[in-house]
Amino acid sequence: MKSPDWLIPHPEGIYIAPADVWIDPSRPKDKALVTHGHADHARAGHGKVLATAETLAIMGVRYGDQTGGQALAYGESLRLGDVDVRFVPAGHVLGSAQIVLEHKGERIVVSGDYKRRPDPTCQLFEPVPCDVFITEATFGLPVFRHPPIAGEIAKALAALAAEPDRCVLIGAYALGKAQRVIAELRAAGHDAPIYIHGAMQKLCDLYRHFGVDLGALRPATGIKAAEMAGSIVIAPPSALADRWTRRLPDPVPALASGWMRIRQRAVQRGVELPLVISDHADWDELTATVTELAPGEVWVTHGREEALVHWCQLHQVRARALDLVGRDDEEE
Repeated sequence: MKSPDWLIPHPEGIYIAPADVWIDPSRPKDKALVTHGHADHARAGHGKVLATAETLAIMGVRYGDQTGGQALAYGESLRLGDVDVRFVPAGHVLGSAQIVLEHKGERIVVSGDYKRRPDPTCQLFEPVPCDVFITEATFGLPVFRHPPIAGEIAKALAALAAEPDRCVLIGAYALGKAQRVIAELRAAGHDAPIYIHGAMQKLCDLYRHFGVDLGALRPATGIKAAEMAGSIVIAPPSALADRWTRRLPDPVPALASGWMRIRQRAVQRGVELPLVISDHADWDELTATVTELAPGEVWVTHGREEALVHWCQLHQVRARALDLVGRDDEEE
């Protein structure tokens, strides 16, 4: 199979030549297809943005009204130039999409960021067989095998029960991770009010607008410490080392992240309760997805590219790393 010449990787993004549109560009472009709302994929300043309604709403919260935005529902097809475009669920966060491109008998799937596990806050990843699969590799090393989330949520609830005079402070990325942790706590039977940092409020409200039930949430600001004893508090990871925590009742510092698989990272962050909860595919899910889709070629956008490229080559799948700029590990 010859690599398609109509999809052109650049350091700032992937350009679809026959449609004259970019995918997740890191610089302002006239036309952009955006996979999801995280800041390393969705940027301000584009002329026209095509994304799911949820992603456009997230971009609106972060960057202001998307006057040039056009919503595309999952499964809806749109022709751009000579390319047929549709979005299918990526399972990463609310509104996250894989972009399916079809041109001259070739099908390319750009996955954005994705995970394969059920998540009560977003639709499950939809596998689409293709000629070229463009994948992330955030956790593209065999050491990264994420445990079932139920066990990690149980750890947080056990810590809460063990020391009711304290609170459990969970650091969680404000978009996606925080809402998923809250929803999973509810699914585990924790129906008490959960206190949230002010940075979480608008995005939690947005999730509720799109039908995600998060239960009773209360602002952690302006509340006496004694009232939050025996409660769960959720804040951005950066807040764990911030003066803001002084208002809390002897918090148990926890961090919900796939990086908590690496003990040294937890020690460096001063995390007492590491929770291995990720919104990205782990090593087994990355390799299983390539096997399931059976593409002729795999392109790796960011993360631990070398290991996944090597695995593909060992399994007779052509693979290459794209070396895109501006793709971060986030506060995963």
